Amino acid sequence: MNPCRILLSGLLAIAPISAFCQAPNAPAHDPRIPALLHDLAQAHGVRETALSPDGKQIAWNDGQIKLASLADTAHPRVVTPCPANAPGPESGLAWSPDSKTLAFFSSCTPDHKNAIFTSTGSGAPRQLAALNGFSKDLVFSPDGKSLSFLYVEGATRPSGALAAMKPFSGVIGVEGLEVQRVAAVDASSGALSQLTPAGLHVYEFSWSEDAKQLTYVAAPPPGENNWWVAKLFTQTIGSEPKVVFDPATASGPIHGLQIAVPRFSPDGKQIAFIAGLMSDQGSTGGDIYSIPASGGEATDLTPDRDASPAWFQWLNGKQLGIAEIKNAKSHLFVWNLDTHTESTQSNLTLPASIGSGSLEMQVSIADNGTIAFTQSSFEHPPEVWAGRIGDLKQITHLNDGLKPSWGRSEAVSWTNEGFHVDGWLLYPANYDPAKKYGLVVYVHGGPSAANMPRWPGAGFGAAPFSALGYFVLLPNPRGSFGEGEKFTQANRKDFGYGDLRDIVAGVDAVAASHPVDPQRVGITGWSYGGFMTMFAVTQTHRFHAAVAGAGLSNWQSYYGENSIDQWMIPFFGASVYDDPAVYAKSSAINYIKNVQTPTLVVVGDRDGECPAPQSFEFWHALRDQHVPTQLVVYPDEGHGFTNPEHRVDVLERALAWFDQYLR
Repeated sequence: MNPCRILLSGLLAIAPISAFCQAPNAPAHDPRIPALLHDLAQAHGVRETALSPDGKQIAWNDGQIKLASLADTAHPRVVTPCPANAPGPESGLAWSPDSKTLAFFSSCTPDHKNAIFTSTGSGAPRQLAALNGFSKDLVFSPDGKSLSFLYVEGATRPSGALAAMKPFSGVIGVEGLEVQRVAAVDASSGALSQLTPAGLHVYEFSWSEDAKQLTYVAAPPPGENNWWVAKLFTQTIGSEPKVVFDPATASGPIHGLQIAVPRFSPDGKQIAFIAGLMSDQGSTGGDIYSIPASGGEATDLTPDRDASPAWFQWLNGKQLGIAEIKNAKSHLFVWNLDTHTESTQSNLTLPASIGSGSLEMQVSIADNGTIAFTQSSFEHPPEVWAGRIGDLKQITHLNDGLKPSWGRSEAVSWTNEGFHVDGWLLYPANYDPAKKYGLVVYVHGGPSAANMPRWPGAGFGAAPFSALGYFVLLPNPRGSFGEGEKFTQANRKDFGYGDLRDIVAGVDAVAASHPVDPQRVGITGWSYGGFMTMFAVTQTHRFHAAVAGAGLSNWQSYYGENSIDQWMIPFFGASVYDDPAVYAKSSAINYIKNVQTPTLVVVGDRDGECPAPQSFEFWHALRDQHVPTQLVVYPDEGHGFTNPEHRVDVLERALAWFDQYLR
C-alpha cells in the first residue's frame, strides 16, 4: 500500500497527492537491512506476568497465556479458550485473592469480541461474561466477589490519545463521546454492571481492602484531552463519587500537576498517588504523595528524590514498594514512611526496562514478598524473572539463543549548566577504535519520559542505527524523568532551549572521548523527539541529517489542531490565546530560514497527539527553502503506529536517509 496519501480528505480535497509530498519511493536498498529486520523480528515479547497472591504460581503472556508452579516453571501449561491452530488476542491476567482462579480477557468467542474467562484448574477456561467494547486493567475485588476493569462500552477505537483518531466529518465537537468507566462482573454469575458514572472518564482505579470503595483518577469527557486536569475521586459502591483531591486548587509544589497510580492504604485511612509534571497518560513519574481518604492536603512521602518514582504498592502501613527511573536505570526498593529511607536489603538497580502489566514499571508482588516482572535491555531480550528482590531467577527462556545485532551499550553522563544529565551510548556493531564513525542522536518522546535500555522490536528505534555502523546517543535532557521532579520541570516554558543545550553538550562529551566524525552527526526522534529534531535543525548546523517522526513545527497552529490541548498549559503556563509569545519562541517554523539539514518527515494521517498538518508545514517550508526533504504520510495510523508493515517501512526509510547523508 502506498503510505503517502492525501490528508484531511473531508476538509482539504484539493489536489493529487503529488502536490503535497514527494513520491514515496522505496528507500535505497542496503544489503544489510533485510538481515537486520529478520534479527529484530526474532524476539518473543512478554506482555505481562502475574504471581498468585500466595506466591506459589506464576502466569505470563508471551502471545499465549502460560501458567506454572513457581517451583517448576520449566513445564508451564497453556491456558486459553482458543483452538490450538487459531490463537487469539488475550490479556489482563488477574488472580483471585485465594489464588485459586486466574481470569483474563480473550476474543476467542463466537463473535470475536472480548470476553472475560476464568480458569480454576487443569480444564478448559470458562467464559464468565461477554463484553461489547474496549476493556483493560482486569482485577479481582479484594473480597473475590467481582472482577473489575476499565471499560468503554460500544467502543470504536482503543481509549487514549495514542490510537488513531476517527476521521473528521460532519459537525466537529458534538459527536458522541466514548467514555471509559469502571465496570464489574459478578465472579459467580457474570452479571455486568457499571460502577462509575457516565459523566466521568476514568484513567486508573483501585479498591479499598474492604472492597467497599474505589479510588480513581478521572475527568469529564473527552478522555483523550482531559487527563491533564483530572481529579482524584473516591466512591462507595452504589453511591455518588466524591472529589478528594484536585491539583488545580491545591497549594504548594503539587499545584497544577498530574496524578496517577491511586492506592488506598491497607487500613483505608489514606490514599497515596504519584504527582508530577507528566506529558502523557501512562508515562508516569514524580513524587509519591498521600492524603486522608476523606480528602485534605497532600503530603510528599518521597521529597527531594533525585529520581522519578513511576509505580508503587503499599506493603503495609509503614512501607511502600517502589519502582522508579533513576539515572536512566530501573530502581526497585522498599521505602520506610517513618524514616524516609530506603531498605538496604530490599534494593535493586537494573540497567534494563521492567514491567509486569498495564502500568509503567509495574511489579507483581505476592503476599510472601516474592516479586515478578519482565525485563529487557540492550544486551538481553525480554524474559520473566521472579523471586526475592535479592535472589531473582529467570523464569522464561523464550529468547535464550538471541544475540544483539548492534554494538555494546554504555551508560554515559555529563553536566551542563548545573544539571547532571544521564543517557546511554550504543557503540557501532563490529566497533574498531581506530576508525571514525557517524553518530545518531535519538531523542525520546514526552518530554516527561526517559531513554531506557530495552531490547528493540522490528520498527523505528535506536538500536538499528548501531547495527548499521553508527554510534547512537540516547540522552535524557532536562524535562526527562530520572533525576527528580525539579529536573523534569526544568524545561517549562523553555522547549527547545535548555533541553537542546543539554543534548548538544552530550554530543560534545561523547565526541571528546570516542572516535566520532563531527561531519557525520544526525538527529532523530518521535513525538517530542520529532519536535526536538525539527527545532534542532533550525538552531544549529551540528546535525547533518535528520529524521522527524510525528513532530511539531508550529506550537501556535498545533494548539488548534490537536486532540489533547490541555497538556500544554502545565508546560507553557497559559493557553496560546493568552500568551502566544511563549509558543512562538519554541516554534521551529519561525526559524525555518536557518535550516540546511536534509530532513525526512514521517507521520500518521490520524495522529491526534501530533497531527499531520504539523509535518506538512515543516516539509513544505523546507521544500520552499530548497532543503533536501521528503514527507511520508501513513494511512490509518495514529500517534503510535500499529501496522507492522508501516513500522518496518519507517525504519527502512530512516536507515536509508542517514545512510545517504551521513556516509
